Amino acid sequence: MRVFEIGRVCVKTMGREAGRKCVVVDIIDDKFVLVTGPRSLTGVKRRRANVKHLEPLPHRIPIGKGASDEAVMAALEKAGLLDFMREPLRPSLQTLF
Repeated sequence: MRVFEIGRVCVKTMGREAGRKCVVVDIIDDKFVLVTGPRSLTGVKRRRANVKHLEPLPHRIPIGKGASDEAVMAALEKAGLLDFMREPLRPSLQTLF
C-alpha cells in the first residue's frame, strides 16, 4: 500500500508553498506525485511535487486519476473540507528542536 494515493490530502513542507494543503491528483513514479490545491482555494498550483516534501493527512477524497481543479473542488465541497483546506498549517517550534 502506498502512503500517497490519488485523493490523499497532504501538507507541503518545503518551498514557497510550505504549510499549505494540497490534494494528490496523480502518481508520477515512486518519488514524485502531481498535486493541486486548487490554487483558488489554497494557493497551491498544479505541479509535480517530491514525496519527501509532502506530509500526508488522514483525509482522502474520492477523485479520479488526473482530476481537474473543478472536480477536486467539488469533491472537497462534498466532503465538507473547504474550510479545513483554507487554513494553512504553521510549524511549531517544539517540532523543530
